[in-house]
Amino acid sequence: MIVDFHVHVYEKPWHPWVMEYLKRMNPGFDFEMSKENLLKILDDAEVDYAVILAEDAPAVTGVVTNEFVAKFCEGEEKLIPFASLNPKTSTVEDLERAYELGCRGLKLLPSYMFFYPNDREVYKFYEKAAELKMPVMFHTGTSVFKNVRQKYADPIYLDDVATDFPDLKIILAHSGRGMWYEKAFMLARIHENVYLEISGLPPKRLLYYFPRIEEVEDKVIFGSDFPGANIKENIRIIKSLPISKRAKEKILGINAAKILGLKSK
Repeated sequence: MIVDFHVHVYEKPWHPWVMEYLKRMNPGFDFEMSKENLLKILDDAEVDYAVILAEDAPAVTGVVTNEFVAKFCEGEEKLIPFASLNPKTSTVEDLERAYELGCRGLKLLPSYMFFYPNDREVYKFYEKAAELKMPVMFHTGTSVFKNVRQKYADPIYLDDVATDFPDLKIILAHSGRGMWYEKAFMLARIHENVYLEISGLPPKRLLYYFPRIEEVEDKVIFGSDFPGANIKENIRIIKSLPISKRAKEKILGINAAKILGLKSK
């Protein structure tokens, strides 16, 4: 089984600086964003399920609404919609509505939305997500886009969240990319409810960033960050890494399937 835990779609293109970056990172993609086009790419990469992400970050990347993502995934079992909301402008009721639309997880981007993840004002969203059994994905690590505030992306703030919400599944998107790989690894190792998600990391460098990755092989999740990466090529490289076959199977799909409650294929 292969699960891609980090796939972006859009109704209209993101800000120009984002689109320029994506085209540099994945020049083979024509950026015609449609369900049919995406399903072909996923099928070609032998991906069984993909998490499709909304994004509420108008100051940095743009907005992809929960409604659009839910509609995009509608009727296609392999596409799993995740909501996004900005804790400064959204309400708990917005999260409940997203769940009713079919969203099965929540993505937050502290450095794009300008909040610390352990701010007690945000805890009401974690409480509701835990109640609804929605895993929460946090953008962690550095980003190159305009207007990002890097200070909010340090994964150490999620130590409080993991401790205060032990039943909440916490996904560290990008695994502390840039400055904080060791902190992200530590959090995944000591907290039962914290997972490393490796989107945005060159897979050939994965063992450089995490030389002890097999120690946490139950806590690592594959994500591509499509369309900013070639899904098929990233999977090929992970399959070629000098780690055990079982570790690769867990990273590429088994761990994600457990989080999402998916049946193995």
